[in-house]
Amino acid sequence: MTPDLLAPLDLAFWNIESADHPMHLGALGVFSAHSPTAGAHAADLLAARAAAVPGLRMRIRDVWRPLDLRLSLAQALRPPVGFGGAAREPDPGFDPLNHVRLHAPATDFHAEAGRLMQRPLQRNRPPWEAHVLPGEDGVSFAVLFKFHHALADGLRALTLAAAVLDPMDMPTPRPRPAAAARGPLPDVRKLPEALRGALSDVGRALDIGTSVARSSLATRSTPALTAEPTGTRRTAGAVVDIDDVHLVRKAVGGTVNDVLIAVVAGALRRWLDERGEGTDGIAPRALIPVSRRRPRAAHPQGNRLSGYLMELPVGDADPLRRLAAVRAAMDRNKDAGPNRGAGAVALLADHVPALGHRLGGPLVAQAARLWFDILVTSVPLPGIGLRLGGHPLTEVYPFAPLARGQSLAVAISTYRGQVHYGLVADAKAVPDLNRLARAVTEEVETLITVCGS
Repeated sequence: MTPDLLAPLDLAFWNIESADHPMHLGALGVFSAHSPTAGAHAADLLAARAAAVPGLRMRIRDVWRPLDLRLSLAQALRPPVGFGGAAREPDPGFDPLNHVRLHAPATDFHAEAGRLMQRPLQRNRPPWEAHVLPGEDGVSFAVLFKFHHALADGLRALTLAAAVLDPMDMPTPRPRPAAAARGPLPDVRKLPEALRGALSDVGRALDIGTSVARSSLATRSTPALTAEPTGTRRTAGAVVDIDDVHLVRKAVGGTVNDVLIAVVAGALRRWLDERGEGTDGIAPRALIPVSRRRPRAAHPQGNRLSGYLMELPVGDADPLRRLAAVRAAMDRNKDAGPNRGAGAVALLADHVPALGHRLGGPLVAQAARLWFDILVTSVPLPGIGLRLGGHPLTEVYPFAPLARGQSLAVAISTYRGQVHYGLVADAKAVPDLNRLARAVTEEVETLITVCGS
C-alpha cells in the first residue's frame, strides 16, 4: 500500500511535539452503567472493534522522498510534502491491546483524565489510546479517547471514535471523482492559471504574516494564561443547557457560537477577579479554529484548518457589552473570511517545505504564545444518542491540545440538548481549574438574569 503523505498542517503538528508539549486532542465520555462490570465489558468491546477499523491501524513514519519530476507547474511552485516529510501507513504489528486500557475504579473522572492527558502518545505505534475508567459508584464509567492531531482533527477523531461505539446509522459520504491521469509534462494551457494561483498564494501568505505581526501589538493579556511548559495537565468540565443559550441568543441576537464564546470571556473575568488579579483593560487573544474541510469528503484525514483571531472582552464588567463585543468581532472575522487575517496563520503551513517543518518545528512551537493567548474551539457531535455495549453516553467533554507557553485551552461540544465545556490546563499553572469550570455555569446564569430583566 502506498503511504499516505501527511498534509502540511499535520506535519507541523507532528514536528512541534515534545515530551512536555504533547500534541494530542482528547474526549472524555461518561456512560451510565447497568452493572459494576460494565467498564470491563466496554474495554473488551473497544479492543475487539478497534482491530477492524483501518484508521486506527495507521502509524506515522518519516519518509525521505526525492521530488516528483512529473509535478504540474502549480504543484512545483508550492513546497513539496514528500522530501523530509512523514506518512501514515498500516502498522503490521498492530495490537489493539496496546491502545485500549482498563483502569482501576475512579471517584473523579476528570482527575484521572488530566493525569492521562499529560502522557505523550507512543510515536512508534498508531498514535491513539482509549482509557476505560470504571466508576466507584458502580453506575457509571468513562472512556478517555486520545488522538494525535497529526492522525486526526476533531471531525476525524469523532469518526474514529464512533467506529468503536455501538453501530448507528450514519450518512455515507459521497466518493470524490477520480483524479485525471497525470502525464510526464504539465498542460501548457494551464500555465497562466497555475502561475496566477501561485502568486495569489504568495500574496495571501504575506497578508497573513502582516496580520500576525499586527495582532501582537497593543494587546493586553494576563500572565494567568501563559506559563512555561511543565508537562503536567489538569482537566475540568462544565455543562450548560442549550435552551438557556438559545434564550440569551434570542434576547440579544447573534449566533449560538457568539454566546458560547462570550461565556468564556465572562468566566475568565470571574476567575481572574477571584484570584485577585486585575482585569481592567485585559483582552486576551483567542484563536477560534475554522474547518476548511469540504463537506462530505470521502477521506477526511488531513487537517484542513484556518481560524479567526479575536480579543476576548474580559476587561468589560458588563455581560451584555461583552456579548456585543464578541458578536461584532465574529462578524468582522466572517466578513473577512477564514483565508485572511492573523487567525489564518495555520494556512502558512501549506507554504513551508516538509523539511522546513522538520527543522523549524521547535521554533514554531515556541512562537504560539506570541500569536494567541487561549484556544477556544468547537467540536461537532452527532445529534443522535451514542452507546457503548448498550450503555448510553450521557456527557462528553472535548479536550484541545495545549500550545507551548499557554496554560489553558477550551473546547466546546453540544450533545443531546446540553453544551459541554472541556477545559485543559497546565496543572501547575492552573491548580484552580475547577473554579473556572464553575464560573462558566455562573456566567450563563448571569446572562439569563440580565436578558430577562
